[in-house]
Amino acid sequence: MALLSKTITAFGGLLLAHACYSAREHTTLLSLRAATAATLTSSPTVAASLPLDIIIETIISTFIILVGLVLGTRPLRPIEWRVWAGKIEREGEEGFTDNSGAVDRDFVGNPFSLLESRPNFVDIRKQRKEFADWIQKGDSLQAQ
Repeated sequence: MALLSKTITAFGGLLLAHACYSAREHTTLLSLRAATAATLTSSPTVAASLPLDIIIETIISTFIILVGLVLGTRPLRPIEWRVWAGKIEREGEEGFTDNSGAVDRDFVGNPFSLLESRPNFVDIRKQRKEFADWIQKGDSLQAQ
């Protein structure tokens, strides 16, 4: 999809460049005609607008460029945290790929992974018992 969008955008850019070149040539010829008419007569009458085909080409090329740019954008991410977390749970990293198939640079994973992986409250009594058992095993090894 990225190649298609880049191709469409480049084609629209070429059309827009041609429209700009045509407008430039038209105004140059128009000013040359006005200068020639001014030398022949005292009151030059020159049309000041661009031809319709140049105007239409400019509008169409701008529209084609916009279509190419829209096709090349990444899909929108969910705004709500619960929707985003649900999408991560269902799809994983594949849910956050751009149009070319690469994982999004801004993908940080599960936003709740810190809460899910944090250590639970420390059980002091359990640790005290384990320490006492360890000391008793150490004493029994030294006695033998």
